[in-house]
Amino acid sequence: MEDARADFERLAGMIADARRAVVFTGAGISTESGIPDFRSPTGIWSQTTPIYYQEFLASEDARVEAWRRKLLVDRDIVDATPNRGHRAVAKLVRLGKVSSVITQNIDNLHQDSGIPKEKVIELHGNGSYAKCVACGTRYELAPIKEAFERDSVPPTCTLCGAPVKTATISFGQAMPEEEMNRAKHETLACDLFLAIGSSLVVYPAAGLPMLAKESGSTLVILNREPTDLDGIADLVINREIGPTLGGAANVN
Repeated sequence: MEDARADFERLAGMIADARRAVVFTGAGISTESGIPDFRSPTGIWSQTTPIYYQEFLASEDARVEAWRRKLLVDRDIVDATPNRGHRAVAKLVRLGKVSSVITQNIDNLHQDSGIPKEKVIELHGNGSYAKCVACGTRYELAPIKEAFERDSVPPTCTLCGAPVKTATISFGQAMPEEEMNRAKHETLACDLFLAIGSSLVVYPAAGLPMLAKESGSTLVILNREPTDLDGIADLVINREIGPTLGGAANVN
């Protein structure tokens, strides 16, 4: 308990001293809300072959399978709500301490915690709605799921007829240029970079903590397991995220 208190105090001190902090989050912050880490040994990607973007575009069978998996995954996370870690990040944003939240997550829990959407930079998209792959028209998921459960026909755009997929970045799909540019800008402008709940192995996103450190920022890594970047961090905490970040930010 004394070691945990020391971690809280060191982290709280670094946050207090920062003028412009950036929070970078991975799946680990959301597992405490019941959302599985797809890259874990028991995650969905260890049990199924990923559907690549070009395959989704070319094959109706692939689109059917992609939407079947989407409905299956969403049944397991439908009741997920922001946890103590999300609430702590939201408080730091609300206080003006954190300028932006860069996330690899697609679960919308940062927005659900009260962070304005313009403060959240989603590097891998968002799984709470769908978009046309051609014209970008947004579609809500409820009617898509209802229709798919009825006839197993993958959705197409009512405006241009192109396939509709969740608004996430699929394997083989280019990273969103605007979001990556914003993330790099925020990283270079910060004096404290908090990498939370990420294994820091998925690039180019995992390059942001290195960029922050190289530009002179203080780097903190909070993750349950060690990462390959621990050696360059100013503070590494291998503990549960919600209790640790919540303790540092005084959020229950």
